[in-house]
Amino acid sequence: MNIKLLSIVTALTLALTACDNAEQVQTPAKPETQIIKPVEQKPTEIKVEAPLATDEDPYIWLEEVEGEKALAWVEENNKVSLGYLKGQDLYKELYEKNLKVYDSDERIPYVGQMGDYFYNFWRDATNQRGLWRRTTLAEYKKDNPKWEVILDLDKLAEAEGENWVYKGSNCLYPEYKRCLLNLSRGGADATVVREFDIPSKSFVEKGFYLPEAKSQVNWIDLDTVYVGTDFGDGSMTDSGYARIVKEWKRGEPLEKAKTIFEGEKENVWVAAFVAHDKDKSYKLIYQGLTFYTSDIFLVTDDGLKKLNRPQDSSFSGISNEQMLLELKTDWTVNGKTYPQAALLSQNIDDYLDGKTNFTEVLVPDNSTSISGVSTTKDYILINTLKDVASELYRYQFKGGKWSNEKVNMPDLGAISVTGSSDEHNNFFVNYNNFLTPSSLYYFDEATNKASVLKSLPAFFDASPYKVEQKFAKAKDGTKIPYFLVMHKDTEYNGKNPTLLYGYGGFEVSLRPSYSATIGMDWLEQGGVYALANIRGGGEYGPRWHQAALKKNRHIAFTDFITVGEDLVASKITSPKHLGIRGGSNGGLLVGTVATMRPDLFNAVVCQVPLLDMKRFNQLLAGASWMGEYGNPDNEDEWEYIKTYSPYHNVDKDTQYPKIFFTTSTRDDRVHPGHARKMVALMQEQGHDVLYYENTEGGHGGASNNKQSASLNALIYTYLADQLK
Repeated sequence: MNIKLLSIVTALTLALTACDNAEQVQTPAKPETQIIKPVEQKPTEIKVEAPLATDEDPYIWLEEVEGEKALAWVEENNKVSLGYLKGQDLYKELYEKNLKVYDSDERIPYVGQMGDYFYNFWRDATNQRGLWRRTTLAEYKKDNPKWEVILDLDKLAEAEGENWVYKGSNCLYPEYKRCLLNLSRGGADATVVREFDIPSKSFVEKGFYLPEAKSQVNWIDLDTVYVGTDFGDGSMTDSGYARIVKEWKRGEPLEKAKTIFEGEKENVWVAAFVAHDKDKSYKLIYQGLTFYTSDIFLVTDDGLKKLNRPQDSSFSGISNEQMLLELKTDWTVNGKTYPQAALLSQNIDDYLDGKTNFTEVLVPDNSTSISGVSTTKDYILINTLKDVASELYRYQFKGGKWSNEKVNMPDLGAISVTGSSDEHNNFFVNYNNFLTPSSLYYFDEATNKASVLKSLPAFFDASPYKVEQKFAKAKDGTKIPYFLVMHKDTEYNGKNPTLLYGYGGFEVSLRPSYSATIGMDWLEQGGVYALANIRGGGEYGPRWHQAALKKNRHIAFTDFITVGEDLVASKITSPKHLGIRGGSNGGLLVGTVATMRPDLFNAVVCQVPLLDMKRFNQLLAGASWMGEYGNPDNEDEWEYIKTYSPYHNVDKDTQYPKIFFTTSTRDDRVHPGHARKMVALMQEQGHDVLYYENTEGGHGGASNNKQSASLNALIYTYLADQLK
């Protein structure tokens, strides 16, 4: 199956996943490319007209993202925080080390295959905005492959006077000559969509074009696309995504495009796409009812046909005529019950004829979850987590049954399929762990094994350190796993500066992955790093996630506190030396536990966070996350939300650690007003806090290597100052 949208549900989940720092590696080249004349289009302001201050919310004016008063407040706070942190000797040392790594030529250029070519997007010191380029498999296998540059983003940005950030492409199957490029101003989620011709390396004159918006555009054929975008008043959902899908013909004014589906205003979003399975194709419409429920329709000559599936299940694609469905809850159909977390399959033609006789592909046990499903020509690849360590299996459907074999990979690490194709059975798979840099393996069907194709150098000396997995016991008896990375000679004396990281939401799993930044900026400074796999995440599948939904949200927070207490009880550290970090939903996590247990931590890094849980659903994409947190406009649900909302629980008479809040003006996913208002309130109450808002960067907080290097240098300088 070839779905350039990959997985709609996965894409929505990533819409709240924190972006720590992109350290995945890619390599440089300096060929020339053609730049087309600029398109005259002014950037869309990420602007929410803030209501006037009230007794209930005196700082609501800070929600006006680009308001003059709000930006003056940002500038003043940035000046204070940057002056304090950049004035320390450690900052400069860490910044230079970070930038050297991020700009290093010794990085793996991860690729995606389209036809006979392997495509890569690459940034380095010379190419700050990046190069979109391609090569052949024969070249890619070489130590120094030759790359053909398709588009130079730095030259494009200079020629057009725009701060373009590349946000991906969607190319027409199966020739991949025409693409729809997504270009963001300053890293925002909203993009400008422009049609690009790969053979001529140029934008198509009078081609498909959409102004800046949160759009979804997918090819039907060379002259037709499905489009969901901001068509004007009433065309967007409460979450800020497309509510309407149209079929748009080349040369036709957008307003004349034929409407094929309309969702409801309270839906999360609506999109249409085409799934390819060898010589067959299927036109599908996805209607996101909530963040976790959806209806999916097949577009037929006789109209729309709704697929018979649980609304909370994940549609994982079509491969070799088998439709794949992943269950989030038990499902009883035709007298048979299929268990939660099972991956099911059924012949697509039988399924569309109304039959529901599924075959169980995989039913994970209590220690295992499915973390990814991808396809090759004749197989599906299932990436699993067993007690948070990755294992990869190839499954094949023959004679009405599924068989499988394990792909031989190193143990106790994170495995990711980074490139597969429906045209053959070869694929790329990446492996790393806390102390082992990434290695890119290539599985060749001819040899039936995966061998190392490229490897990262070690950006820090890992030999002095060790990794341990421990389990902290929650009050309800649940064992909460967490990883510890520390020096082999660490003394259990309660004095070790320790950083605890967590996320705990949206069924996102935190895995044992290599981070040069953590190694250089923290471990080499004498720090201990802890990674908590708390409930709310996906480490043990849907049950682990659903245990901390809505009214049970406190479970994620108490799990995190439990791990922190375990670190103290085992004398790894003490509250004086224990810090926590999280971003996005993880920002809510650390913001909440800081108000719940300020005595347990002496440093808090709260990045691009949700903090005002009374208004989160009214700001930017916030309405889409009510499936996770609940609806604060519903009195019954606000009753439990208000018990943890950091903005409503910070207290002037409580002593808090000096919290470091970071966000981005260009974050159009989690509104920067969350962090702004929390800081203003805490300052008014007399608390000592730090605040840094990057004027670029989107939800990741940084839009290029220099900004990433600086942001992490600021964070680890702060942590060292607080905890050492």
